[in-house]
Amino acid sequence: MGTYTKKLEEIKELVSRLQKESPEQMEAFHKFMFAIEKPGALDTKMKELVNVGLAVAAQCEWCISLHVKGALDAGATKEEIIDAALQAVLMHGGPALMYMIPVEKAIDEFTSK
Repeated sequence: MGTYTKKLEEIKELVSRLQKESPEQMEAFHKFMFAIEKPGALDTKMKELVNVGLAVAAQCEWCISLHVKGALDAGATKEEIIDAALQAVLMHGGPALMYMIPVEKAIDEFTSK
């Protein structure tokens, strides 16, 4: 199992545990998340690309894994994902630039299957 696939598994494990430990809060979070993730003025691919940029700015490798995979699944190209991530670098600076490393590694991992 690759590094970024493992991060997706860690997310699933966390969510599963929290659903048992804090069901009311997780239900509220999921309801909010599903409402926001529905296509609206932005389609799913565009929302995932925005989320890639936000994940880079937040410096969250789990978020990068989740949203790079989501963007690819929604039809985004490697070039679109890199462009979205670079928007975060523009707005967030040098530290965000370093998170281009996991973005590229996640793309490579998820597209090599």
